[in-house]
Amino acid sequence: MAKLYFYFASMNAGKSTTLLQADFNYRERGMTTMLWTAQLDDRSEDKAIESRIGLGADAHRFAPDTDMWADVMASHKVEPLNCVLVDEAQFLTKEQVWQLARLADEAAIPVLCYGLRTDFQGELFPGSAALLGIADALVELKAVCHCGRKATMNLRVDESGKAVKQGAQTEIGGNDRYVALCRKHFSEALNG
Repeated sequence: MAKLYFYFASMNAGKSTTLLQADFNYRERGMTTMLWTAQLDDRSEDKAIESRIGLGADAHRFAPDTDMWADVMASHKVEPLNCVLVDEAQFLTKEQVWQLARLADEAAIPVLCYGLRTDFQGELFPGSAALLGIADALVELKAVCHCGRKATMNLRVDESGKAVKQGAQTEIGGNDRYVALCRKHFSEALNG
């Protein structure tokens, strides 16, 4: 039975690396995969999905109006898919998460989603909230705070490294804009 998986973590936990490894494992066994990532993340010109350790792969890009069910099923009819992998899953809409669940339930295609659980203010992203609610399996990947504790929060910082307390929920960036912290150090940075 196919399942909908949600692998979640803070920044720098290796979500994209883990996705690319899973994709490699499927393809190494002669299976066909379909990779997706958010259209709004355009940091990489060469690879749609790129990890901090240099691994990368091309992928389809979803926007808020992308019909994941229709697009995946169109490809599945041409060449049967063994797995769908979605990076930056926090940017999915609630409707898209249900479309991915339908792929697992009705088309028997495993769907592996990877993304952040919360934003820079500790609030759930819509896609993450939907995945936390309906995914068959939840897997937390681990990142480490500078103190050695598990990092669960994403602190947005400005050019001088100071905590950003307000702003749009979505602002694309890497180590230059975000720091993975444990809840204690996240709270201290915001309230300090």
